[in-house]
Amino acid sequence: MAKVSSDQLGEEPIGKLLIKQAVPASIGILVMSLNILVDSIFVGNWIGSIAIAAINVVLPVSFFIAALGMAIGIGGSSIISRALGAENKEKALKTFGNQITLTLLVTISMVALGLYFVDDLIPAFGGKGTIFDPAKIYYTIILYGVPFLALCMMGNTVIRAEGKPKFAMVAMIIPSVGNLLMDYVFIYIFDWGMHGAAWATTAGYLMCFAYIFYFFTSKNSELKISLDHFGLDIPILKEIGSLGFVTLARQAVTSITYLLMNNILFNLGGEAMVAVYAIIGRMLMFALFPVFGVTQGFLPIAGFNYGALKYYRVKESIYTAIKYAALVATLVFVGLMLFPEAITSLFLSNKENLPSEELLTNAFVLEHAPNAMRWVFAATPIIALQLIGAAYFQAVGKATPALLLTLTRQGFFFIPLILILPSYLGELGVWLSFPIADVLATIVTGIYLVREVKTKLKT
Repeated sequence: MAKVSSDQLGEEPIGKLLIKQAVPASIGILVMSLNILVDSIFVGNWIGSIAIAAINVVLPVSFFIAALGMAIGIGGSSIISRALGAENKEKALKTFGNQITLTLLVTISMVALGLYFVDDLIPAFGGKGTIFDPAKIYYTIILYGVPFLALCMMGNTVIRAEGKPKFAMVAMIIPSVGNLLMDYVFIYIFDWGMHGAAWATTAGYLMCFAYIFYFFTSKNSELKISLDHFGLDIPILKEIGSLGFVTLARQAVTSITYLLMNNILFNLGGEAMVAVYAIIGRMLMFALFPVFGVTQGFLPIAGFNYGALKYYRVKESIYTAIKYAALVATLVFVGLMLFPEAITSLFLSNKENLPSEELLTNAFVLEHAPNAMRWVFAATPIIALQLIGAAYFQAVGKATPALLLTLTRQGFFFIPLILILPSYLGELGVWLSFPIADVLATIVTGIYLVREVKTKLKT
């Protein structure tokens, strides 16, 4: 790949620049999402639908610990983007060194706690009945690889902050491809079951870490840090913490949402209902990859130009990102409304002579998941404004509105809705909570963003 300078973030036309940033980000997220999707298909077909539910139970815990790395990464990357835009290279280097130190300290501590409380955490997140044993196997193995995943997520955001989206894309593709290859070897050939699924995922994390390490030690990175940069700097840590807390809070609320959803759905329909949500959760990660890609591409552009005081370019990047994201979100919406049955059937085993319990679970999932999918994604065309608006405030270092807007959808609207509506509407109340929360959060974000553009981004 040709060497690219971060200066291009402040010079190239916004439309072209956003495509250049968003396409690699989208491809990376697509491959990562495909990995999660195909991994679930492999697990469902080669192990069983209960195994999918077991993995879904584990995800909130492992993802929360890994999200610590992402939070530190995004918080620090906002500083790095603005520092590079303001031509303050030393602050960018010091920030990166502090990110690495902080990620290691925090994630290793969290993994130790996660392993110690394993028997309490799994049931709390819905790992009950026949789900508990496979969930514990998967959880224990995955947790050993989570610090490497956290470093990868942190490093990936820094690569993007440097204006190197193609390298960030490769960093996302490597663990996905590695995981799928190891799935085939460990599950299908070696027949290791849940152990195989867990070791395959962990191997993917290690491959990603090796590539991230290569990037920052090669000539491709502008951030050549020394030992002095690893020493913790209190002002930088505070800034990383305030901005990173936005991402961490979002992931914490996501983990709480999984906890509540798995328990509510288990009470409504047992393991089979948890399996329905597991499929919906995979589609939430997979189907919206182009929207998330535009959001990821938007972050370094907005941050760099804000740091360079080019507010007219910041405004243009907001409008362009919302337009692009809304277009792809609408296309995703159409596909999901037309083919939910076909999508659901991909996750279910078609083996002959399945145990009667597995056959009943598959029939239940096939009956309930398509209708649930339509409700969950009903407001998809409007989420672009919600995502880009919240991302803008994080990109320019405004932690308080970024935090509030990030928590609006799940924390302020969705969690109260899923606690109230199922009492009156049962299963339908759970699925209706998704589009209602999306609509309300989009309205609130739109009000904040319009006010910001009119008052703070004066040309």
